[in-house]
Amino acid sequence: MGLTILVIGSGGREHAIAQKLIQSPKVATVFCAKGNAGMKKDGIQLVDIAEDDHSGLIKFAKEHSVDWTFVGPEIPLLNGIVDDFKAAGLLAFGPVKAAAFIEGSKDFAKTIMKKYKVPTANHQTFFDFEKARAYVMKKGAPIVIKADGLAAGKGVVVAMTVEEAVEALNDMLEQNKFGSSGAKVIVEEFLSGEEFSLLAFVREQEVYPMVIAQDHKRAYENDLGPNTGGMGAYSPCPQISDELVKKAVETILKPTVQGMIAEGRAFTGILYAGLIATETGPKVIEFNARFGDPETQVVLQRLESDFAQIIDDLLRGNKPEIKWKKAGYSIGVVVAAEGYPGEYQKGHHIPSFSDLGSKHVYYAGVKEQGNQFISDGGRIYLVEASGDTLEKARQAVYSVLDNVETQGTFYRKDIGFKGIDK
Repeated sequence: MGLTILVIGSGGREHAIAQKLIQSPKVATVFCAKGNAGMKKDGIQLVDIAEDDHSGLIKFAKEHSVDWTFVGPEIPLLNGIVDDFKAAGLLAFGPVKAAAFIEGSKDFAKTIMKKYKVPTANHQTFFDFEKARAYVMKKGAPIVIKADGLAAGKGVVVAMTVEEAVEALNDMLEQNKFGSSGAKVIVEEFLSGEEFSLLAFVREQEVYPMVIAQDHKRAYENDLGPNTGGMGAYSPCPQISDELVKKAVETILKPTVQGMIAEGRAFTGILYAGLIATETGPKVIEFNARFGDPETQVVLQRLESDFAQIIDDLLRGNKPEIKWKKAGYSIGVVVAAEGYPGEYQKGHHIPSFSDLGSKHVYYAGVKEQGNQFISDGGRIYLVEASGDTLEKARQAVYSVLDNVETQGTFYRKDIGFKGIDK
């Protein structure tokens, strides 16, 4: 009998996680709650229980003899779903509520970094608009304004002018644009350099780094337009040296997990460090308490070891064996509804994608209508391709997108450019 696994979440990240799990010879069944219609193509079974219905999910896990549960998104983690599963005698992979708070409050994350000497941008925290405005006027631009709490990747404004910064402060502190998430803001120095995502499997003091990736947050080519949840990613990043990554593991990941233990908030799960390679070394932009989206869709393509076995080992106290591909690149491009991350329409036709070969489509904002998929969200799906070089991977992914109907949607044409010719 193989493992029966429950994945919680509904996006492209959860599709990639569930697909990688179901590929394991050790796995018999993967359920996903709620999942999305596109996942069924990979034999993933959908469960119509909302991710905030902890008791319903626990009941399902018990009734279906689920061996363990993998929690994808941040909101259930911050709502204490792992704590609730543990209290019910069930295994769940992800940080407990107290540890997930490293993503739930940027102010808390900054406090941890300052206390345990983890390199990050200089900052101040504000509740009051006038005080924040005075600080911005004094510091000048460019400057970064962040909502303290969760804002689906959209609560960060990199202000190139003082006016833009004041407008962002007004949106958060006066206009309540992000609700309670923006009732407190962090104003921090603008750091220049290449950004990259360094994720790791963590079990309390043990840190197992993954291959790095680079996400593209802005909506349009050349990093223009508003911040989104992510428009594409690639892995690895040739312009970021192995030495820099090793330094980030030693000066950022390890002190952070040790600090969390010292604070009585031991972290087990996926720790995501959004980093920037500055002239003085790697610094933290943000921490997340789970896999990134769309980084997951490319990073898991680089994993050679059995993903299900790794999680099983981490949950059961065994030492995991983790191997990554040494050669090649993976690239993923998000197709989003026109207007995203602002207002957008649903109901766009989604291509059927035949003859993909070794390429993959990870679905997010989709639903079934008749015998076809239609769009049901801002980010609709991601196409992933691999290649011996980054340019070959780019050509492979865009050869798919340039030959299917994408009416009413858009995608960036420059994903991966930063890693070319480096």
